[in-house]
Amino acid sequence: MSCTTKPNQGTHQVMVGNVPLGGGAPVVVQSMLNAPADDVAANLAQIEALAAAGCEVVRMAIPRAACVGAFAQVCAASPLPVVADVHFSADIAVQAARRGAAKLRINPGNIGGLGATDVVLDAAGEAGIPIRIGVNAGSLDADLAARDDLTLPEKLAHSAADYVRYCEGRGFTDLVVSAKAHDVMTTVATYRLLARELPHVPLHIGVTEAGTTFQGVIKSACGLGILLEEGIGDTLRISLTDDPVQEIRACWTLLAALDLRRRSPELISCPTCGRCQVDLIGLAREVEERSSGLDKPLKVAVMGCVVNGPGEAADADIGVACGAGSGVVFSKGAVVRKVQEDAIVDALMEEIGKL
Repeated sequence: MSCTTKPNQGTHQVMVGNVPLGGGAPVVVQSMLNAPADDVAANLAQIEALAAAGCEVVRMAIPRAACVGAFAQVCAASPLPVVADVHFSADIAVQAARRGAAKLRINPGNIGGLGATDVVLDAAGEAGIPIRIGVNAGSLDADLAARDDLTLPEKLAHSAADYVRYCEGRGFTDLVVSAKAHDVMTTVATYRLLARELPHVPLHIGVTEAGTTFQGVIKSACGLGILLEEGIGDTLRISLTDDPVQEIRACWTLLAALDLRRRSPELISCPTCGRCQVDLIGLAREVEERSSGLDKPLKVAVMGCVVNGPGEAADADIGVACGAGSGVVFSKGAVVRKVQEDAIVDALMEEIGKL
């Protein structure tokens, strides 16, 4: 797994299990489990799939006290650090900290107010784990939400900053902050404010409730791409109404597009036109599917005709420039073979295996 260095804000670093977050560490990729919270086997199976896709930290909801035991079993067997996602109950957060959580995610606004967080801060401190203060547009404190002298980004940033200062005032500084909205530009404006107001605190970025895959990926790429390019964001989740594995795939694709981190091959393929004489769409989809699980940060070009094909294919780590029912395969800029259309994908995969 490779990454290029691009400094984030000058945040302090926290450890989520064995994963460094903030303080110049690479942007951490995470997701959230959606299996029933009392089903240990289902959650562990989902964690295995997420880990294989490149997830580095996973979050699990604990909606009821009766689920704490299952959460503890998941933590004990998980190959990834598990974050406890807790709302409405400080006691559940305390129990999660004591039973294996690598981090807590709470919103003081719905956990009973600032006073109710005291026992949670104490439990996290005793366990040596960080806390993410998570504020959402849909769950602001009633008094703050009612103010008409502040914009929504100002309300979100104000809420998060107040919570941070309270925690720091009690001596707990092992903090991460998020302040999300479903609206892209509200999210961007909020995180810009937080980066200025809390430059020392690592930020978990995301567009909440972004939607199903197509819409959610586009909204997240727009908002998070802006923030990451500005150096804002120490960890991200792309929230999708879909299999969480798709969230991880989207995260890595976004980080690679910004040249921040690369994990699997990047596909370069042309949109096709009337000059194309092969089933390029089918070829590109098959190459993408067969290469997606490879832990190789390569550029793979699948090009349909002679206009840009030879140049793009030769510029990639591995590529093919197609002609009439055939293709010329390039590896590191050199032609290695010419194959018929039905052998193109196999040829590319064989050459990838040599790199």
